[in-house]
Amino acid sequence: MASDDEEEYGYFYDDDDAEEDAAAGLEQAPAPPPGRSADYRAITQESLPAAQKQDLSTVMNLLNVKQHQARALLIHHRWRIDGIYDRLDKGRECMLRDAGIVLQENNMAAAGSTTPWRIVHCNVCFEDISMGVVLTMDCGHCFCNDCWTQHFYAAVESGKKQIRCMEVNCPAFCDEEHVRRLLGQKYPEMAKRFNRFLLESYLEDNDSVKWCPSTPNCGRAIRVGAGERYCEVECPCGLSFCFNCMAQAHSPCPCTIWEKWNAKRSEGESIKWILANTKSCPKCFKPIEKNGGCNLVRCKCGQCMCWLCGGGTGLEHTWTSIAGHSCNRYKEESGGKTADTSREQMQRYKHYYDRFKIHSDSCGVEKQKLGPTLKERVMLLEADLQRPLSIRDGDWLIRAHRRLLVSRQVLSRSYVFAYYMFGGDLRMQPRVRAGLGVAKNLFEDQQEQLEQHVERLSELLAGADVVVMPEAEIVQAKQKAVTFVKTVERLCGEMYKCIQDELVTLLVEPVTIAPYRPDGPDKAEELTA
Repeated sequence: MASDDEEEYGYFYDDDDAEEDAAAGLEQAPAPPPGRSADYRAITQESLPAAQKQDLSTVMNLLNVKQHQARALLIHHRWRIDGIYDRLDKGRECMLRDAGIVLQENNMAAAGSTTPWRIVHCNVCFEDISMGVVLTMDCGHCFCNDCWTQHFYAAVESGKKQIRCMEVNCPAFCDEEHVRRLLGQKYPEMAKRFNRFLLESYLEDNDSVKWCPSTPNCGRAIRVGAGERYCEVECPCGLSFCFNCMAQAHSPCPCTIWEKWNAKRSEGESIKWILANTKSCPKCFKPIEKNGGCNLVRCKCGQCMCWLCGGGTGLEHTWTSIAGHSCNRYKEESGGKTADTSREQMQRYKHYYDRFKIHSDSCGVEKQKLGPTLKERVMLLEADLQRPLSIRDGDWLIRAHRRLLVSRQVLSRSYVFAYYMFGGDLRMQPRVRAGLGVAKNLFEDQQEQLEQHVERLSELLAGADVVVMPEAEIVQAKQKAVTFVKTVERLCGEMYKCIQDELVTLLVEPVTIAPYRPDGPDKAEELTA
């Protein structure tokens, strides 16, 4: 039978072994969440060439092509290697041709002998040139080096990072090594600019790489796994952001809803003032501010109202009474009373905004104040050599605190989602609004339970002064922390599942949310040069 203390905190053990299992729960490293990518990388200017070379080498080895051909193919597919694998089903030749790549092995003119004393005619400058100063591309078209150099210069000057052959209607791309060599001989600065263009293409044309949106910018670009558009990443600089919309991390709220909320949040303080200092006109429902001592107020629409009760009146009045109107007696609300739609909408927004902000502020306090306090307690506990080794290990406090912060953020943002999802602001599939109520009840039940357990976990961690607690109390606190952590993880996961599987599927415009991560957004590791 559960003790009173266990009933208070909402956890129960069915057998003696359960306590041992719970005590071990925070000692073991958590298993990686399903679908997590292990290849989130932070790229700097120094490591950018190495990052680019990884993908280039993969394609060069896969298709047996040159570097400039691999780059052209990757740019054509927005640097998505998985897209190249998918197109391989149509055949190697077809895929290369679609990307404008011409192989030298298929062109006898380019692969044939290049005797230095042979004379060729350049169709650009119309001069007869020795073969020793003529350059032939993979496509077989050859022109003199001077014409090629000017062609490369003009292309780079106009900002091109992929330079096509000079022959009319030839789709082939020029070899990067030839471009560097000829530009480097006559225009070294332009050759450096071309190299910079090639590096920047990895960032500008790559759907899997984006600059960290930190302010001021930390100078890192973040690379995620192929196809992981809807994910949240933590840059080594400490900023967590949504990779899809580049806003701060906001799951379980979809990007479109978070964008609406940010646009509306600026109205929050104004709405609070309106609710506290105005009343709505009973005719046009617009807010009215009282600017005089008399309690008969007249709206701009012409309607008069009593400031005491908000009811409509006529214009006749004295300082002590309004003709035909009295409101000193309390009356029960009648069902037929006209709804103040405008004020009701403001009250509804205030309900969700207040809870969003309260949990957001609590998260800030728990991060800035409770976090350092727990770290200090853990350090002092580990330094107490009079206690057993198993008691001195206080990492469970740090891990529980991290889960608390993540759960608090999930809870805060869930109110943003609920405000729009259940307020009629979003377009729903035909004939599904009737079934929305069931999913709404499920969501709000999960939200309520999560709120209760997050508060209990916060209370437990704030009061867990393990430095002065007896050993038996430390063990008990650890067991409770483990139980609360498992509960909030389960509730967060269920809430995410409810949103993704039950709620957003009702919308006309499909949306996706980033997957739930108990430890917060995936951390990007620095890519070494």
